[in-house]
Amino acid sequence: MFNLDNKIAVVIGGAGGLGEHCALALSKQGAKVVLASRNLEKLQEMAKKIQSETRGEVSAMQVDVTDEASVNKLADGVVKKYGTVDILVNSQGLNIKMLALDINVDNWDSMFAVSVRGVMLPSKVFGKIMVEKKKGKIINLSSIRGARGTGGGNTGYGATKGAVDMITRMMAAEWAPFGVNVNAIGPALMLTETIQKEVAPDRIKLAADKSPMKRLGVPADVEGACVFLASDEADFVTGQILYVDGGVTAVG
Repeated sequence: MFNLDNKIAVVIGGAGGLGEHCALALSKQGAKVVLASRNLEKLQEMAKKIQSETRGEVSAMQVDVTDEASVNKLADGVVKKYGTVDILVNSQGLNIKMLALDINVDNWDSMFAVSVRGVMLPSKVFGKIMVEKKKGKIINLSSIRGARGTGGGNTGYGATKGAVDMITRMMAAEWAPFGVNVNAIGPALMLTETIQKEVAPDRIKLAADKSPMKRLGVPADVEGACVFLASDEADFVTGQILYVDGGVTAVG
């Protein structure tokens, strides 16, 4: 089960964070992985790191997910190199904290450009390839903030993740007759390197105490969810937001 041998997987935003872990997990299961984002040098470093750990085939290609021409160029590059694409992971995102009374419209637009337009465009472009061959898996990285309100200046972030959730459901419904599965993973606060650097320890402890499991998730907790949704075992699962949250959404 969960064998991804010779599947072609594109992970956008795979140079760090949860995207890195999704790419690592897919490579471990046998997929040929293409990492994509704007920072090609960082991608190439990550590709070498994952390849050294998994002995799989991992490459890097540059893309600006807000630019349709750039996304088309990425898709053309993947098809030229591998002939097709089987799995797309949209793990890119942007969070600029803004209290609702202090929302900066430029920052708001930037968040929606990266986190919503930047999910829609790759899904559209790679989805076309999948629809034509009547097989494919798209996995979007969402958040519990797409479903649950909170303070702390997360109005913009929550709005983008709510949009990602509906993009996931709408595309899933539209493409289900063509054998294309579209799902999302909705993590709670994860102890990524960025979170550990930027979030105060008392806030991390507070979030852990509120969790039914009394801990925060770690990036590796997302790996299994990503592999499952990418695999043939999830062929009858589509339009779902799989919450990897230690039970947070179950109690609230």
